[in-house]
Amino acid sequence: MKGWEAGLTWVFFQSFILMIGGFVAPYIRKITPRAALLGTLAGVSITFISMRPALEMYQTPVIGLTCFAIIMVSWLGGFRYPKGIPAGLVAIGVGMLIAWCSNLVGLNYGGLSVKGVADAFTNFGFHVPIPAVNHVFSGFQYLGVILVTAVPFGIYDLVEAMDNVESAEAGGDPYPTTRVLTADGVVSLIGCLMGNPFINAVYIGHPGWKGMGGRIGYSAGVGIMVIVLSWFGVISLMLAIVPVVAISPILLYIGMLIGAQAFQTTPKAHAPAIILALTPHVAAWAKTMMDGALSVAGTGAVALGFDKLGNVGVLYPGLQTMGGGSILTGLILAAVGASVIDQKFVAASAFAFAGAVLTFFGFMHGEAVGIAVSPTLAIAYVIVAAFLYALSFYPSLAPALTKPSGEVLAPAE
Repeated sequence: MKGWEAGLTWVFFQSFILMIGGFVAPYIRKITPRAALLGTLAGVSITFISMRPALEMYQTPVIGLTCFAIIMVSWLGGFRYPKGIPAGLVAIGVGMLIAWCSNLVGLNYGGLSVKGVADAFTNFGFHVPIPAVNHVFSGFQYLGVILVTAVPFGIYDLVEAMDNVESAEAGGDPYPTTRVLTADGVVSLIGCLMGNPFINAVYIGHPGWKGMGGRIGYSAGVGIMVIVLSWFGVISLMLAIVPVVAISPILLYIGMLIGAQAFQTTPKAHAPAIILALTPHVAAWAKTMMDGALSVAGTGAVALGFDKLGNVGVLYPGLQTMGGGSILTGLILAAVGASVIDQKFVAASAFAFAGAVLTFFGFMHGEAVGIAVSPTLAIAYVIVAAFLYALSFYPSLAPALTKPSGEVLAPAE
């Protein structure tokens, strides 16, 4: 109960960060290169959205790869199934068929069972959420601990929401940033007051859902279905009859589109900056996998020793530092990279200095806010910022830019 109450208070403060940030985000979007906004989003999609579904598919390839092929030929290849049946529904149906038929011959692909279905029926009922306002304020006793993580995670959520708005606009659907983020915060606030300890989000993957044919009715339909399935306890039954691996290809598809969009809707010259944005997310994902494996083994990186890990090529301190606050780190690195590519050295210097400030207070390269969290790394960013700013006074050192048409331009700065 205490943990739940602390979670409610955590979301309470994050909600206000989102609402306040909604008025700042439009200015950040205006000055930040699209390669940075979409590049760091692509990093999230490749590591924390695409990798697990891909691994699940290859753990149960008979279902996973078959369903992925069904989805790919429709959503990427344009093939239409008879009667206009959605490809996702076809994939889920085929996945269920393979899973349940495999049970009959003792193979049990998908891990489903009749007993699991019978047990799922015990969750049926009518479960209406009730206000939990008192519990929200009971969590205030942990305020000191909560704020250390709620503030940086609130900012991470803010940046990711802003990136998702940018992704939607790149996909042809512009939305007012302030209104979107304010609504995100308000809905999260209502949720925590009703007992939900999980922050809401402007969901990633707008181009993917749009590519599947989703429009405004899709969002409304999803919202209604989530309410119905939750209130009546149907989710357990769905998980008991549908193998998760049949759904995994849908998430992989979304990750593919988000990653591709970062390259397709930004200047070709900015491609290296997008790759730069991916690297912190790869580091964060690798550290997460490593920590999980070591935890199961009853040990940790510190207990094993960084030197021993380094001897086998595992640079754990590097993963820990680079992966901390990955969404902000990816954005800053890509913004610096894109600005350097455009020879806008003053802008590149400003982003590097912003990286120094964020690093000093733990928003980047750290797990929690504080003072002088990574001072050495912050100094490194300051040095980079000074170097880039100095270059702005020597435009003759930069080669001339050439337009695709062949027209030669003077250096940008």
